[in-house]
Formats: sequence, C-alpha cells, structure tokens
Amino acid sequence: MQQQKSKTIFFIFLFCSCVFFCSCLNPFAPELKEQSQPTDLIITNQETPDDVLTNFRYAYIFKDSLIYSELLDSSFIFYYFDPNIGTTGQFVSWGRDLDLKTTGKLYRSFNVIDLVWNTTIYESVQESTAEITKTFNLTLFSNDEGLRINGTAVFSFRKNPSSGIWRINRWKDESNL
Repeated sequence: MQQQKSKTIFFIFLFCSCVFFCSCLNPFAPELKEQSQPTDLIITNQETPDDVLTNFRYAYIFKDSLIYSELLDSSFIFYYFDPNIGTTGQFVSWGRDLDLKTTGKLYRSFNVIDLVWNTTIYESVQESTAEITKTFNLTLFSNDEGLRINGTAVFSFRKNPSSGIWRINRWKDESNL
C-alpha cells in the first residue's frame, strides 16, 4: 500500500513538473533573433562618456526614444557624408530636433535593431569634455530582410557642470553607407 502511494505521489509530481516546464514554451510564438547578452543591456546614470554609449546601445536595441533623447546635448550636431551630393559628395549635418525625428523613424521602420560597439580607436577624456572614436556594427531587420552597417563613429561629449551628466554634443558617422 505504501509503495503504491509513493508511486502515485511520484507520478503526480512528475506530471506537475512537466506541465509547469512545458507551460513556459509557446509553440506558436515566433523565434527571436539572437541579440546581445541581457547582462550588457543596462541603463546607466551617464556618469562617464562610456556610460552614454552604453545607454546609446540600449536605446537602439530597445528602440527607446526617451532614453535616446537623454543622450543628446541641446547643442547636438550629427554629421555624415552623402556621396550623392554634387560630383564628389559632401558632409551633411543636422541638429538635435531633426536627429530625434530621424531616429524615431528608424526605430519604427525596423522590427529588430542590434548595435555592437567594437574597438575604441581613440579616446580622450578631460574634466568636462571628451572624444571617443569607436567602430561599430549596426544590424537592422525588417520582416525577413536584414541590413548590416559597419563603420566608425566619432563622438564628442560634454559634461553638465551642475548635474555631472555626460551627453553627446557631436556625432560624426563614418559608416559604409
């Protein structure tokens, strides 16, 4: 009798365990594309220029325009080279407001965005200003199509003297587009 009762309890436990673990799986859910490690994806207080780049990456991956807006100084300028202007191309720039609108459109246009910071080519950090040049890989997925952008980004940062928060005041994009 005792042996029968033990077997019954064991099978009930086994059945409940299977139900519990299988209930976490959804066979109808789409498989997520492999992204960055979750431990890398934290929001910082922007106490250093590297913290700003950590938040930059977070904002892109999670398409978080609020976090992104906190990265940019009020004097922010974005520069990129447009080869289609004139016969040899030229650098184009815009300010913070247009950059926020453009980045919002980017976030809405792609299902998955992944940004990886690679090598730091140059870094100079002073008391209230800094410059960092990094290589990056930006991968954009929309439906089943992907776009991979590789390049270098040159960032200038400014530290707010009263709050101690660092923000980007200049970003020069040197990507392969």
